Amino acid sequence: MLSLQYTKYQYKVLVAKLGIDGHDRGAKVIARALKDAGFEVIYTGIRQTPEQIVSAALQEDVDVIGVSILSGAHIHHMNKLMEELKNAGAEDIPVVVGGTIPIIDVDELKKIGVKEVFLPGESLNRIVDIVRRLAEEKRKAEK
Repeated sequence: MLSLQYTKYQYKVLVAKLGIDGHDRGAKVIARALKDAGFEVIYTGIRQTPEQIVSAALQEDVDVIGVSILSGAHIHHMNKLMEELKNAGAEDIPVVVGGTIPIIDVDELKKIGVKEVFLPGESLNRIVDIVRRLAEEKRKAEK
C-alpha cells in the first residue's frame, strides 16, 4: 500500500525579485536553500512591484519576506516596499534583502526597517539561520 506523507512546514517565506531586474539565479539559490532547510517558500518571480509583494505576503500569511535586488535601486525600492507594508498594517512581517548592495547602504536600509542585508558571498547557512530567527521572533510576538 502506498502511503503519502505531507510535510507541514514550520515557517513560510516569500522570496521576490523587486523592480525591473530580471536576474533571478541568486533568488532561486536562496529559495532552494530555505526549502531544503524546511521552510515553505513562495517564490513570486521577477519584476515584482512593492504592491504585488505585499499582496502576496498577506495572501500567503508569510513569516518573512526576502527580496533580491541587483539593479542598484535598492534604497528606492525598499523604501516603497516598507511603505506598502506599513499602509497594509503589516509592519510586523520582517523583511530581508540581498543582492549587489554597497556596504555603505546597509545602515540606510536598516534605518528604513529592513531587518538584515545579505551581501554577495554570504553564507547560505547564515542566511537560513537569520531567516529562521526572524520567523521565530515574529511567531512569538503574535502569541
